[in-house]
Amino acid sequence: MSNSTGNTVLALLTGAAVGAGIGILFAPDKGSKTREKIKDGYQDARKDLVHKFKNASEELKSRFSSTRNDLEETYEELVTNMSHKTEDVISFLETKLSDLKAQNIKLQKEKEAKLQK
Repeated sequence: MSNSTGNTVLALLTGAAVGAGIGILFAPDKGSKTREKIKDGYQDARKDLVHKFKNASEELKSRFSSTRNDLEETYEELVTNMSHKTEDVISFLETKLSDLKAQNIKLQKEKEAKLQK
């Protein structure tokens, strides 16, 4: 729930609670009935607020869970890509090492041939 939506809902609930309280206070009922109505109104508002809090909490948990899953997937993709890149680098280095060994053997043979002349 966005901040402005939360503020709007809170203002609406506060206004409804204040209006209901004022309406009950000016109603032509006995004091005991008025107190009972206030108590019931308070309990209803409390239940509604708890329900809205639970919904908001579940929504946040869901968003964080999906964000966590996205992050884990991205990490796995990165590790996989890096693994492939590492294999490519190792293969490239092995090829270069093989080329250098071949050049070294060639140079050693040329050196031996010069020494024999």
